[in-house]
Amino acid sequence: MSQAFYPARHLACALIVLLLTSTTRVAAHEGPPYPIVSNHREGPYVVSVWTDPDTTDDGTAGGQFWVMVQQADGSGVPAGTRAAVTVRPLEREGPALDAEAEPVDGDPGRQFAAVVLDHEGWFSVTARVDGPLGSVTVAADVEATYDTRPAPILLIVYLVPFVLVGLMWLRLVRRRRQMAASAGH
Repeated sequence: MSQAFYPARHLACALIVLLLTSTTRVAAHEGPPYPIVSNHREGPYVVSVWTDPDTTDDGTAGGQFWVMVQQADGSGVPAGTRAAVTVRPLEREGPALDAEAEPVDGDPGRQFAAVVLDHEGWFSVTARVDGPLGSVTVAADVEATYDTRPAPILLIVYLVPFVLVGLMWLRLVRRRRQMAASAGH
């Protein structure tokens, strides 16, 4: 093996180490949330609920819910407006999971709650809004699934063939240059 090949090998090793050390950041999210209730007018409010219903086995709160609330006339909701989310399994027995939503960036019109969804399947989601204008409830069903992304370590497995082809291409280019230089002498 020629000495010219070693820098490419070091570069490949550095790339693999970089990918291994950054996998926790990559595993943070697999896609955007989607609406399960859109602009539903209920009493003095218009309520929307968006979700990213990931199922987890490790006890992390992968079932994420955003509750957006505005007044029926389109203006913002007053301070003190609170939202809560209750999630109940539909296909099997299990406890109802309650979570108080917290305002996002201090905005009572955008609130976030997360619960642990411990199995795949259908769940009933109820969002309650309580505030100075009154109380309302909206409901929808959602299907929770496991995050379908491959494990972060598999990124390296998928990347290896491309790195090897690149290294072989570099080696071929250098060999051709050496042959052209020796044919020219």
